[in-house]
Order: sequence, then structure tokens, then C-alpha cells
Amino acid sequence: MADSDPPQPVTLYELVGGTAWVVDLVDRFYDAVALDERLRPLYPEPDLVGAKARLTGFLVQYWGGPTTYSDERGHPRLRMRHGPFAIGGVERDAWFEHMDAAVRSGGLDPDAEAAMLAYFDHAATAMINRPDEAAEVSR
Repeated sequence: MADSDPPQPVTLYELVGGTAWVVDLVDRFYDAVALDERLRPLYPEPDLVGAKARLTGFLVQYWGGPTTYSDERGHPRLRMRHGPFAIGGVERDAWFEHMDAAVRSGGLDPDAEAAMLAYFDHAATAMINRPDEAAEVSR
């Protein structure tokens, strides 16, 4: 790179340490989901291996890592993929509660942590597909 080239932005994926950090995040998150009576019924698989792999792949790509998720599954289409599952305010809040805890226990820089939590808060709300229960979202 020449001295006159502008510096390339660092992605959040790089900032957090890459795939290994995302795998750890998803493991912490699903450890809590597996025990949550509000959320576990939303996962039809007997184990959470497939769900972990899908979330890890999506997050790696979303935060600036390899595009393996889209290469294998196509566009994320999160609303469509979550459509078959009844998600109201209770489920949204439970999901965010566990993701919030998983992110906060990841030892991130405060700015990276805030960016992740802001995204997850927005994404969790966007997945609500029982509008009559959207008003239950506590924030």
C-alpha cells in the first residue's frame, strides 16, 4: 500500500477477533437458549447444532467476515426464515436477554459491544411476527 492510500476500515469481524469470537458468542447464547422454556420450543431440531451453525455463519458474514453463509444459503432473508415461528414480545425479549448477556460476557471494547447490542436489539424487534404482541416488548 502506498503512503497516499487511505487506510482500510477495520470490520467489526476483525475487531472482535474473527470467527473464533463469533463461535464463542453463539455458544454462550445457545447455552442459555437451550434452558429457556420461552425459546426452546421455537427450535424444532432435537439439538441446536444446526441453529448454531446458521447463526454463526450469518454473524460472521454480517460483521464483515467471509460470505460463506450467503454462498451456501443465499440471501439471509431473516424475516422470511423466521416466519414459521411465532415470535411476540415475550420471545423477542427472551432472545435479546440471552444475546445481551452473551455479548456483554465477550470482553469487547465498549464501542464494539455497543454496536453489536444496538444491532441485536433492532434485529430482535424486527423478527416479531405477532404484531398483537409487539406492544409487550420491554425496552
